Amino acid sequence: MKNILVTGGAGFIGSNFVKYMLSHTGCSIVNLDALTYAGNLENLREVEADSRYVFVRGDICDRDLVHNLFEKYDVDTVVNFAAESHVDRSITDPDIFVQTNIMGTQNLLFAARRYWSVRPEDKHCREYRPEVRFLQVSTDEVYGALGKTGMFTETTPLSPNSPYSASKAGADLFVRAYHETFGLPVNITRCSNNYGPYQFPEKLIPLMIHNCLEDKPLPIYGDGLQIRDWLYVEDHCSAIASVLEKGRLGEIYNIGGNNEKANIEIVRFILSRMGKNKSLITHVKDRPGHDRRYAIDNTKITAELGWSPSYTFEGGMAKTIDWYLANPQWMEHVTSGAYQDYYNRMYHG
Repeated sequence: MKNILVTGGAGFIGSNFVKYMLSHTGCSIVNLDALTYAGNLENLREVEADSRYVFVRGDICDRDLVHNLFEKYDVDTVVNFAAESHVDRSITDPDIFVQTNIMGTQNLLFAARRYWSVRPEDKHCREYRPEVRFLQVSTDEVYGALGKTGMFTETTPLSPNSPYSASKAGADLFVRAYHETFGLPVNITRCSNNYGPYQFPEKLIPLMIHNCLEDKPLPIYGDGLQIRDWLYVEDHCSAIASVLEKGRLGEIYNIGGNNEKANIEIVRFILSRMGKNKSLITHVKDRPGHDRRYAIDNTKITAELGWSPSYTFEGGMAKTIDWYLANPQWMEHVTSGAYQDYYNRMYHG
């Protein structure tokens, strides 16, 4: 059975992944999370009593802590979700993105190399561990923007356009370098826009649901015609599990939902589903460097690993909206204090 170190496991995708793996495999999980604004242990209440699950509060940049976790729990797999991930925040405060996304990833790689040896002659490592794997969870934003046609493949050149995507691209390159230089067994996954339960309401879909519930204006950047490929979070989790089980070492796998939608389409769907008037839509000034279109070609993961998304956009969105409507207390808890200050600064400043 795998002993998996999941970093950022109290966040949106990370918490969904922890629960997915505990329910679908016999693995044990150590969840390392700093519990910044987007980390929420309420996301994991249902697994707190599971003997295979351990939570540790801490920062992936803390070298001593990370090394101790490898030693104490005999970690043989790392899935790195820990990241600052909101583009708007990266524009106002790029430094923390460099620190967490690049330096934090380097710290994890350094620890993995120290405690796993894939080359018996490597004097820097503790023992020979051929069964280990480091999986870096990345984003399609590292590829930059597309025109009206075409899709991102795993060989598309990196061309990030925001401090956030630049920091993720930098982290990806460190992961690749550790594979090429030290033989560390790695994979990189690059996903399209995720949505689903437990997503922090700074992102488009939960923000719009939250504002609809309170009959507040729905702030849409620019004309709202920015296009993204939308991926239901459970499909993302199952794709990562497939890469861990069957992915070729050193390979990159794009994960997409086959659901290209413009932001304004998303908002209109939510309004219709929730029975709200379109007059709530409010167009605000577009953010700097806003990429116009992303689209994922997931042929590689489908052909090599047999994975494909299970949820249609309509099915995934209906499930997502219903979850938020059934869990108003979760939204109340995360939309207080510091988040409100941020919201006001970003949309009313």
